[in-house]
Amino acid sequence: MPTPQLSVQLYSTRHALELDEDGTLARLAALGLRNVEVYGFVHRAAELAEALGRHGLTARTGHANLLSPENGHGAPVPSLEETFAAAGVLGLQTVFDPFVPAARWADGTEIARTAALLNAAAERGAAHGLTVGYHNHSQEFVHTVDGVNAFDHFADRLDPSVALEIDLYWASAGGNDAVALLRRLGSRVRALHIKDGAIIDDPFTSGAPFDPADTRQVAAGRGEVPLDAALDAAPDAEFAILEFDHYDGDIFEGIEAGIAYLSGKGIV
Repeated sequence: MPTPQLSVQLYSTRHALELDEDGTLARLAALGLRNVEVYGFVHRAAELAEALGRHGLTARTGHANLLSPENGHGAPVPSLEETFAAAGVLGLQTVFDPFVPAARWADGTEIARTAALLNAAAERGAAHGLTVGYHNHSQEFVHTVDGVNAFDHFADRLDPSVALEIDLYWASAGGNDAVALLRRLGSRVRALHIKDGAIIDDPFTSGAPFDPADTRQVAAGRGEVPLDAALDAAPDAEFAILEFDHYDGDIFEGIEAGIAYLSGKGIV
């Protein structure tokens, strides 16, 4: 069975990056990391590529808004061409859209439209030598459409070239069976977000503001998410990516504990 490469989503260290990007990247490299997953990279790809290179870090996956202009929060959302050009500067292999708002998962027609948009983005990404994919949260699993949850309904409408990055913490929210999901999706799962904590209910359809501190996330292997079984159920995943939406304590200690957990499974 191929072994995925260890990585970390830089969003986990966003507060440290804002204070000292160079120092933060140096600390991640000192923990033995060689791969990272980038976010917010489109308008600073060359600068970020240089910063990563100084510390021997490589980015092969990244998150970018491909499907939701409403998520620009008043700022212009980069075009697909801008996004894919920036991905090329960084040397990315795959760009994942990280979030489609909850309201768009309640209706089959809207889900089909989202799938069509992602299929079109994948076709354009392929012209740049890139794979395009989607990263889940928990709102995709709340509603049922044609007898299946909205995420499965969505996945069934994606072109086989579209990759999926399954966030195990969010796929488990509300008591969902993330392991069964991975088995259904099979080889389409190209990356996993290794994230642990308590199994909470979906917060994105409640209408209340989302507070990451409510996630109660802990270091990988110390929570309720079935990480061991999930890793076994995704043999085609190319990356095992540590991430925290929030961590009570020193984030670098949390990442180091996650590295130790994955290293114990031969993932380095």
